[in-house]
Amino acid sequence: MSVSGALARRRSIRAFADRPVDPALVRDLIVRAGRAPSGGNLQPWHVDLVHGAAMARLKARMEARMADAPMGEGAEYAVYPADMAERFDARRKGVGRAMYAALGIGREDAARRREVFADNFRFFGAPMGLFVSVERGHGPPQWADCGMFLQSLMLLLVEAGLDSCPQEAWAIWPRTIGDFVSIPAERILFTGLAIGYRNEDAAVNRFAVDRADPGEWLTEHVE
Repeated sequence: MSVSGALARRRSIRAFADRPVDPALVRDLIVRAGRAPSGGNLQPWHVDLVHGAAMARLKARMEARMADAPMGEGAEYAVYPADMAERFDARRKGVGRAMYAALGIGREDAARRREVFADNFRFFGAPMGLFVSVERGHGPPQWADCGMFLQSLMLLLVEAGLDSCPQEAWAIWPRTIGDFVSIPAERILFTGLAIGYRNEDAAVNRFAVDRADPGEWLTEHVE
């Protein structure tokens, strides 16, 4: 598969098939993704891969934690800017509306919306997941490096016939996840990533996700 093909195929999957994933394959892809570029070759990402019995334990723990604290523990960083420009907020809200419409869930159905959000913490049924953490003293350039690692991994997963969903939603559970995978105090939880095979029949995996017109963000300088 070409890089272009992998980019076209990749999307955030929110319903995974009940199909096992080869751990050796995923470990190999993670190692390959480590070839992603990073400023000064710092390679600032740290990855914790969860599957098998550990995944079952994590999902059970999350069910208990969500019962106690439905809105999580509070993220240690702002996932979105507090004062976000309207065009960005419109995109965020637009993809949410499209997702809930695909699921047939109206704005008034708060209970079902909460359940959809809670499914983040079941990895959307994926059999494997990982967490990325980064040194607390590292800044935006190193966080961007982690993003390049994740993009590299997601495209490699597509090439291997697998799917994924990057999940910054996990940031609201820093203590629970930090305890589960033993993230030391000097690192901060950045994001999670669900890994598996997409459920091709799930409507939530098929709704259209718009992209901004390049004229909004591309400026060409020729003279």
